[in-house]
Amino acid sequence: MSITSGWPLSNEGIRFLTPRSLCDQLASDPLTQNLYLIAMGYYPKALHHKMERQKHHNTLIIYCTAGKGVVVSDEVEYQVKAGDLILLPKNQAHQYRADDIDPWSIYWLHVDGLLTQALCQHLAMEQPVVSIGLQPQITAQLESLFSLRHSGYNLAAFIHGSHALQQLLSYFALLVRNQRSQSDKRINLDHIQVLMNEHLHGHLDLDTMASHSQLSKYHFSKRFKELTGHSPVQYFIILKMQHACWLLDIGQQQIKQIASAVGYDDPYYFSRIFKKVIGLSPMQYRRSKH
Repeated sequence: MSITSGWPLSNEGIRFLTPRSLCDQLASDPLTQNLYLIAMGYYPKALHHKMERQKHHNTLIIYCTAGKGVVVSDEVEYQVKAGDLILLPKNQAHQYRADDIDPWSIYWLHVDGLLTQALCQHLAMEQPVVSIGLQPQITAQLESLFSLRHSGYNLAAFIHGSHALQQLLSYFALLVRNQRSQSDKRINLDHIQVLMNEHLHGHLDLDTMASHSQLSKYHFSKRFKELTGHSPVQYFIILKMQHACWLLDIGQQQIKQIASAVGYDDPYYFSRIFKKVIGLSPMQYRRSKH
């Protein structure tokens, strides 16, 4: 890959490539070999922008911030709109193009590394195009990655960029899961979280949560764990302990008062649960913050 610095283009926006020599360093450095940036760019209102690849040597991620476009993968055509995330894995033939009337504005990243496939699997995208909505935090993180083009291709800067890139991909995965939970009519995770937060001071049983979602306890528990990785009861306890942490942070209430505030009559039992979830006893947690 030739050495190319970032530059403004009158009709294409900004792009930059990581020099081949630096890519080789990133691929062998233990701090970056899991994931590193090959190239990235931003194309605003990219009229006539199109690409076709039969063989692709790295993974491509596109985030559409405005306009429309089309992606073709495995001979299936997908419509793209603002707020859509596109994932085109390594070695997968694909085509994409901006809409002729309302051309898209996109950020794009070519990435590689030992963990690229695992991170793509973690994204859990059931198709190449998924809506995650317009997210200012994503735009801010992408703009931060763009600062690498001003680094003089400093290795330390690209090491930092590799870790920021992994954080960005993990955030994409979180947004994909949140979007899936919101679109799943069988269970609305946001509503369940509100219900749990309303009962942090007391008790909330599985029957009530399942009834709130109009599901049997079995199906509610199964779907909830698929979405969060925790059973409903475990998740509720974690929320209680997070609230207890906040109470420990903001004031000087006694442990028994905090236990009562999150629904535990026995402060010793509360302390055992707190330590199991947080990893510290309530007193150790408080001392660590002060």
